[in-house]
Amino acid sequence: MSAEIICVGTELLLGDILNSNSQFLAQQLAKLGIPHYYQTVVGDNPERLKQVIEIAISRANILIFTGGLGPTPDDLTCETIADFFGAPLIERSEIIEDITQKFAQRGRVMSPTNRKQALIPQGAEVLPNPTGTAPGIIWQPRPDITIFTFPGIPSEMYRMWQETAVPFLQSQGWGKEIIYSRSLRFWGIGESALAEKVSSYFNLPNPTVAPYAGKGEVRLRISAKANSAAAAEELIAPVEKQLKEIAGLDCYGADNDTLASVVGELLRSQEETVSVAESCTGGGLGQMFTEIAGSSDYFWGGVISYDNSAKIRLLGVNPKDLDKFGAVSATVAEQMALGVKSRLETTWGLSITGIAGPGGGTEIKPVGLVYIGVAGPNDEVKSFEYRFGTIRERWFIRHLSACTALDLLRRRLLTR
Repeated sequence: MSAEIICVGTELLLGDILNSNSQFLAQQLAKLGIPHYYQTVVGDNPERLKQVIEIAISRANILIFTGGLGPTPDDLTCETIADFFGAPLIERSEIIEDITQKFAQRGRVMSPTNRKQALIPQGAEVLPNPTGTAPGIIWQPRPDITIFTFPGIPSEMYRMWQETAVPFLQSQGWGKEIIYSRSLRFWGIGESALAEKVSSYFNLPNPTVAPYAGKGEVRLRISAKANSAAAAEELIAPVEKQLKEIAGLDCYGADNDTLASVVGELLRSQEETVSVAESCTGGGLGQMFTEIAGSSDYFWGGVISYDNSAKIRLLGVNPKDLDKFGAVSATVAEQMALGVKSRLETTWGLSITGIAGPGGGTEIKPVGLVYIGVAGPNDEVKSFEYRFGTIRERWFIRHLSACTALDLLRRRLLTR
């Protein structure tokens, strides 16, 4: 027994709308312990939708549709499903009444086109929509197939799922077991290198361990199936401990932790402060700090010093060193870190100077070359050189630079 998520809408295929519905539903299915192995996105085309249904019923017992329930001609989900299973559409008077009342509450009269939304397959149950005009259905056209339909508007779908779909599934015996996951987060190690270190864990039956990467970091997802979250956590805990021991400092946190939040807690616990001097990241590092609630306890500010004159006047960088080594250099990175630390009177100073592209690179100093400076409590300072590559987009080089600076400080805070 497994579920398949089918999202309907040409706008999804064109990339006009972010498909957050599939992510929400996947997370919800895990909470109910319902396996799901496939997700499909299909445009507003009846024949292609029928092809998707044909494939889905061969490999899943629960089909969850989102989108295509509106009043316009291209909203064809419900009638296509009915046609596929050979069921007539029946107009439900209670749906007409509900839509009429909702229009009246807004001071409007229901359009005749909205009557289309009251047509559902014979034998299907209405899945109420408390806020919108598009109801869904719960239908078992065959003994081994259960179909749910939801509108594509996320806020409507979320509420309908929680208020009606979840109780129905629980009444069918689902939810007695859950799939609970914990994600360990890593920085400073590649996916292949980490996978090699922990490869023996990838064949565990319960909990399972799987790697995945994104935006410069790597994650290991530990998933356990159990009768409760507490029981699942008991299964996960020893595996999590072993993986952390293997990874060492490369593991910086878990689940919703970010490098900025972890660094912030370390600074707070040690009653220390930090300031930043940024060139190529343009304030991105400071933004990561300030996105954390309460960061004013330890983050005192920063200087965005793009022009060399700002580096000289605001950070005290030696103009002769700028002429000799250039703005993108280890020497300048160190002086920037010391300068911002001194001027803002913080325990730590972080600096970033580099070439984010797309232009500005040379053979000696290519796009992606970045220097990060870290100045510590006793004015000891060190710089680190990184070459993030010339083919990466500008935003990604900036992101990698800011995250790497945070990671450098994290490691210093943990090991000094």
